[in-house]
Order: sequence, then structure tokens, then C-alpha cells
Amino acid sequence: MRDISVLGIFVADISFSGPKIPSVGETILGNKYNVGPGGKGCNQAIAIARLGGKVNFISKIGKDSYGELALNTLKKNNINIENIIQDEKLQTGVAGILVDKNSGKNAINVIVGAPSSLKVSEIEKQINLIKNSKIFLTQLEVPKDVTLHCLKTAKENGCITILNPAPASEITKEFFSKIDYFTPNETEAEFYTGIKITNKKEAKQAAEKLLNLGIKKVIITLGEKGLFYNDGKKKIYLKANPIKAIDTTGAGDAFNGGLAFGLSKDKPIIECLELANKVAGISTTKLGAGDAMPFLKDIN
Repeated sequence: MRDISVLGIFVADISFSGPKIPSVGETILGNKYNVGPGGKGCNQAIAIARLGGKVNFISKIGKDSYGELALNTLKKNNINIENIIQDEKLQTGVAGILVDKNSGKNAINVIVGAPSSLKVSEIEKQINLIKNSKIFLTQLEVPKDVTLHCLKTAKENGCITILNPAPASEITKEFFSKIDYFTPNETEAEFYTGIKITNKKEAKQAAEKLLNLGIKKVIITLGEKGLFYNDGKKKIYLKANPIKAIDTTGAGDAFNGGLAFGLSKDKPIIECLELANKVAGISTTKLGAGDAMPFLKDIN
């Protein structure tokens, strides 16, 4: 049985690299563009597969050229495609990404497409797969009732659950009790706690506030400042690895993939965090999201 199940979306990422991210009403001349696989769930599944993890990706796509890109990408990365639902009446999602080539920072507009219509009744086959997984990883890009149903099922069947709360949006109390690892970045952590995070002390305060909601373990990723982990007993702060980033798109997904892979191998938490940190850092040295996920050989 496969080790890790990921519920999430696939979108075709169309990224534009230029000297800056344009302001409203401004036109700039960029220097290159890239069309490749994206969507948080898909990126995370690719990150796990490239590290050598066994992964199942659960999603919904259209029957169109971007849907073909999705299937080809998954096959190429040895990811099981049996759990992809295809609907010819719906479009596969697309994301428009503007990248500042000097800092690697980005601005993204995601059109979710097909997965926005995902229903609990559609994923009965996939539910059995989740029940038999060791790790269940998801985000907030598919409808919340589906996400909660899958988190509940995972928890009831003894899975380790990871929720990457992106994009940040309101979730009910019930969600928090079903999460083992909650992995927001600083913007997302601010959304859930009201604490603006600019340093280690504020990250610590935000993590404590999140633990009080019933989550078992909190990891706040801090971009170039590293990460902060708190499980109520152990507190770990790790600096980011010094790397020249050219595109930070998908770095959080690389992190979550690395974390899930480490946990699936029963590594101690410090080793899981160090691995995830490394995977995220290396992913920023290439343009694109899914295609920028590093292989095990890049990590070693």
C-alpha cells in the first residue's frame, strides 16, 4: 500500500519573470516565461515522489490540454493517477504567476477550475486509499467539506495528518482537532492568530496561539528567515539555508513534501524539519513550481 496520500489541485502554472512585479495599471517588459505543472497538492506530491516516497495524488481535472499536462506530469514522476477524476465538462485549473527575477518573490492568481466542484460523494474510492495511508497531506484549495471529510477519515484510521492552510481562509473548530501538523507560512499564521510575524519571538507567540486551538504540532515557515516548530514541549528554530533564490513559487510545497516524506520514514522531528528546509531551499534555485522540486540526489 502506498505510504502518503495527497489531496489537492493541479493547475498549469504560467509564470512570467521580469525585473519587478508590475503595479496596478503598469506594463513592464519581462525576460522569460514558463508553462509547467503547479497547484499546491500536485507540487507536494511531486516533491514526495522525487525524494523516493510512494505517493497517491487525489484530485479532479478537465479533459483538455492542461489535463493532459497533469496526467503526463504525474506519470513522469511515478505518481499513481488512478485517483484522478476527469470531467470533460470542466476546465483544468490555471495559475498566472508574476516573478521578480531579482528577489525571486512572486504574486499569483489561481483559477482552480475542475477541483472547485469536487464533492464528498465523488471520492468514495479515494477514501479507502486514505484509510490505508500512513500520512495524509492536504491544503485549502479544494472545497472545505471534502477536505474535512478526508481529514476526519485519516484521523479515524490512525494516519498522521498535515494541513498546509493555504490559501488561508476561515476553518471551523472541527478542523483543528483533526490536524497533527499545521504548516502555515508567516502570512497564513497571521491570518489565524492576528499576530504579524517579523521575528522569532512573534513566531513563538503565534505558534502558542495555534496550539491553544487544539492543533498538536505547529510549524511556521518564515521564508528566508527559516522556520519555527512548537509541539507544546519541544520548540525548534531553524535558519534557512543560504541560497540565491531565483523563484520562490512552490517553496512551501517543497517544504510540506519534504516534511511528509521525512515523517513517513519515521525520522525524528529535527531531521524531518532539516530535510524539509533543505528541499524548500533548493526548489527556489529553479524557475517554476512542480518542475523545480528537487530530487534526492540534489539534497545529498
